[in-house]
Amino acid sequence: MPTELVTGKRSQEFVELENQYGAHTYHPLDVVIERAQGVWVYDVEGKRYLDCLAAYSAVNQGHCHPEILKTLNEQARKVTLTSRAFRNDQLGALCKELHELTGYDMALPMNSGAEAVETAVKTARKWGYKVKGIPEGKAEIIVCANNFHGRTVTTISFSTDEQYRDGFGPFTPGFKIIPFGDPQALRAAITPNTCAFLFEPIQGEAGIVIPPAGFLKQAADLCRQNRILLMADEIQSGLGRTGKLFACMHEGITPDVLIVGKALAGGFYPVSAILASKEILGVYQPGDHGSTFGGNPLGCALARAALRVLVEEKMVEHSAELGAYFLGLLKTMQSPDLKEVRGKGLWIGIELYSSARPYCEALKEEGILCKETHDKVIRIAPPLVITREEIDWAFARIRKVIEKR
Repeated sequence: MPTELVTGKRSQEFVELENQYGAHTYHPLDVVIERAQGVWVYDVEGKRYLDCLAAYSAVNQGHCHPEILKTLNEQARKVTLTSRAFRNDQLGALCKELHELTGYDMALPMNSGAEAVETAVKTARKWGYKVKGIPEGKAEIIVCANNFHGRTVTTISFSTDEQYRDGFGPFTPGFKIIPFGDPQALRAAITPNTCAFLFEPIQGEAGIVIPPAGFLKQAADLCRQNRILLMADEIQSGLGRTGKLFACMHEGITPDVLIVGKALAGGFYPVSAILASKEILGVYQPGDHGSTFGGNPLGCALARAALRVLVEEKMVEHSAELGAYFLGLLKTMQSPDLKEVRGKGLWIGIELYSSARPYCEALKEEGILCKETHDKVIRIAPPLVITREEIDWAFARIRKVIEKR
């Protein structure tokens, strides 16, 4: 880590401590955050920054939302973990509220997003064998190039990013990769052994890549015609980030399996889930799948609170309105190094011709925290509670950095 960019002795001490004793699996900006509230975070020297990453959309509701914090304190005093060996008074209520919010019959809660994707893969395969009648061991799942579905051995097995795969083989078989947004390639990849099509409605880690209009609808039609599960990974794109409750709603489609996580607990706790019909999740019998922490009372209580404030405070509508405003401002920027500005809701990518890292470092010095993705894209994704005034404040600094380089 380049310590010369660190401001203050305390920050440098924390950076050096992490460098010495922590595994170097990330390349973070050298800002050491000590506390946060709403859209603002503060470093150990007390300097304030506007968070334009929102923990990769895990804090859509804003940092330390008071209602979710209240739930955390209340539930933690009662019971935090029972395991699924026993029942608790929060799990059923969360599943019911997810049903009421989304229309899906059933939910299977897990912890991290990667766990939820793994669960979706297992679900699709079991459904393929037990319901569709695919020969045992022959199930195939179609995915898209430049996807990001997690870091487990299975999820990197169908990644097209060589760094994610380097040194981690042998890989899990049973996946076909097609270009993102290409319905003809999807049609050609389908065989009688295809059990599912797994996709991100907007590819986040790839650089906020939006598919051609109509692709999701065409994909849904192909899956229905061929009795294939349409599985949408909405871990980053869901829960208001794109100006709809889920990004699939922009094309009016309802996936067979919906994968959610990150903002599902407002950044207080890792909670994820897959949502589906009884026919699909009904393939499971006791003992087929499980998780010690999945569906725990603390996580479920927090998820219920996070969903409640998302709806009651109209954060989805807020994202649509202010996202369009922010995108409109950013599209006015002019620079020979600026290739494109694109996005939906409060999920915006600024694509450059050169490396985005120096821009992110310069923005940090201006009091804005964001992160590069795929080297040349700056991802802008603030908490959904951001105000118009805060967007104006941020835009002035973003324009200054982009246009002067």
